Amino acid sequence: MLNILTRAHSGLRWVVLGLLVYAIINAVTKKGRGEYLKKDKLINLFTMISLHTQLLIGLVLYFISSKVNFSQAFIKSPVAAQFRFFSLEHLVGMLLAIVLVTIGRKKAEKATNSNQKHQQILVYYTISLILIFASIPWPFRNLGVTSWF
Repeated sequence: MLNILTRAHSGLRWVVLGLLVYAIINAVTKKGRGEYLKKDKLINLFTMISLHTQLLIGLVLYFISSKVNFSQAFIKSPVAAQFRFFSLEHLVGMLLAIVLVTIGRKKAEKATNSNQKHQQILVYYTISLILIFASIPWPFRNLGVTSWF
């Protein structure tokens, strides 16, 4: 079960990143046109839903994974860095990103001007994308993750 959830969480990362980039590019290209269509709304909604799905899988993993260990997280050692990352840094970074996407989408929906809607998406989703890139346990970060999936 742990292996299935870990692989699902890792694989869904690519869907989330793709949707975020797509939503950002969509906001950039449509910002000056003065239109906010149903398609734009759906892109932003599906991006938010994928992030929330990723959050649910991640929370289950957070409570059943052996990579989360607060008693080892703050000792100075290479293994402790891995525990600190998964126990604290990954969780906080991803939660902030998901909260920002949710706030950005809500602000965009409440904006009266189409350009403002796209601007809200652009700002909030871009900040979230940066946070997500910083919080992903990429294989080159030496956190015990050896696969890109």
